[in-house]
Amino acid sequence: MTGPASTLAERLAAVDARIAEAARVAGRDPADITRIVVTKFHPASLVRELVALGVRDVGENRHQEALAKWQELDDASVRWHFVGQLQSNKARQALRYASVVHSVDRPSLVHALEGDHAPVGCFVQLNLTEDPARGGVRGEGLEHVAEAVLAAPGLELLGVMAVAPLGEEPRAAFARVREASERLRRFAPGAASISAGMSADYPAAILEGATHLRIGTAITGKRPERR
Repeated sequence: MTGPASTLAERLAAVDARIAEAARVAGRDPADITRIVVTKFHPASLVRELVALGVRDVGENRHQEALAKWQELDDASVRWHFVGQLQSNKARQALRYASVVHSVDRPSLVHALEGDHAPVGCFVQLNLTEDPARGGVRGEGLEHVAEAVLAAPGLELLGVMAVAPLGEEPRAAFARVREASERLRRFAPGAASISAGMSADYPAAILEGATHLRIGTAITGKRPERR
């Protein structure tokens, strides 16, 4: 049951069932897939409800919102993932709460994140569009940014991240992400993770090897109006 009247628990269970089914079709173990619940614009109270339902991986797109929720919850059981565009001048502050940054796309951000701190997981974000103004690297930018992460203290290169472009068949887009992942693993064999798949397309991402799914409204329901 996933309609407007469904509860948070029902939506979470429905998504987990679809993840398990897509993994079965792909011949994969659902336990190898990390489901991140993105709570953009929702209050910290919703994160508390998710934690009570067993959720441990929570994603945020905006630094100020993420920081406020982290401070309000003060719950060490939550693993915070930063999944939006991160300004270099906010990177040091984001390290207060973020265990993983999914949107690393330039050496300046790598240098802002590096340091003598607990390891922070990093995904190199790919730009799958023809628009160079969009976040993410294109072409050989993948190797350039990945090498910077590999050389940076306090950072761990996990793999690649991408958003399927509007107007493109999602599985075709995710096949390109898988190919980029294979490229990355030629010189960084341990960076085998793929962050791909959102509410509308995560089953297709699973079929192409996604290990981390960033799912918002399919679980959280309609976002509140921004204030």
